[in-house]
Amino acid sequence: MERNGCVPDNGELQPLLTPFFMGPFQLSHRYPHSPGIWTDEHVEAWKPIVQAVHDKGAIFFVQIWHVGRVLSTAYQPGGQAPISSSNKRLCDKGLSPSGTEFINYTTPRPLKTEEIPGIVNDFRIAARNARIAGFDGVEIHSAHGYLLNQFIKDGINDRTDCYGGSMENRCRLTMEVVEAVAAEIGAERVGIRLSPFGSHLDVVDSQPEQLSVYLANALNKYNIVYAHYLEPRVRRYMQHIKTPFSLQPARNAFKGAFLAAGNYDRENGNEAIKSGRADLVVYGHLFLCNPDLPRRFSVKAPLNDYDQETFYTQDPVIGYTDYPFLEEMGDRTG
Repeated sequence: MERNGCVPDNGELQPLLTPFFMGPFQLSHRYPHSPGIWTDEHVEAWKPIVQAVHDKGAIFFVQIWHVGRVLSTAYQPGGQAPISSSNKRLCDKGLSPSGTEFINYTTPRPLKTEEIPGIVNDFRIAARNARIAGFDGVEIHSAHGYLLNQFIKDGINDRTDCYGGSMENRCRLTMEVVEAVAAEIGAERVGIRLSPFGSHLDVVDSQPEQLSVYLANALNKYNIVYAHYLEPRVRRYMQHIKTPFSLQPARNAFKGAFLAAGNYDRENGNEAIKSGRADLVVYGHLFLCNPDLPRRFSVKAPLNDYDQETFYTQDPVIGYTDYPFLEEMGDRTG
């Protein structure tokens, strides 16, 4: 894989560059009981789940990500520091491994330039494992303040090597991950999640509109199947604002399928498609609490309300799987 003159490529990369990289996906749990896809056991456990989705006639992409600095050493073997583009700590709290209390995030250490190929390689391995498990493709998570986003945005990336400074340098890691994953499983099986306008987890950029277009143009080189952008009106989790910015410039620049997400309902989702602002509209909260959302939209049925308190809980097991289907509600349509 071309390293753009930054890190020498001395043959086939090994999955573990140093003892730290077990790999980073194992060392990047932000939430208790986060699923993984870095071991053979994970792959085997995913297979019946993927098959069940395929049996329903659906396409199944898995999102692969690394949280970077959004971690506490409580999750790290040996109390290791989390990694990031810089040593800027997220001044917030996250759930402890027990899921019963909130603890401070830990000051990260900046990745060394020579360590970065290990991160790229771990994304590649995760993509390969996803295909072995039967997933139709992967979505690379380069949004919402996690590791790749921590490199992309100048509000946190203060590096002086070839992964910092210019917009091209800051986006370099994401593009190397895209290149490696596409080479491993095929560009037609690769999508990416992006939030250039967002400020999730205190990761911001000084030129978000220019960044949104730069990313679209840079991604065209790899012919991936889609780019999944978060609307500028969604600045952080559950926070929506009025903004003069639009995804239209990025949509015009990107040559693949363009997906838009962020506070969409049936009406404005349909309008976004009709107006050409997006090829597909992505629903999160509404789909979570309405497992038959497409049908409800098609017959203009009432929607279940979501319970935000159950979004990240694991005991008791409520939410996610117990929202009723339309038939269970007496098939009330409007």
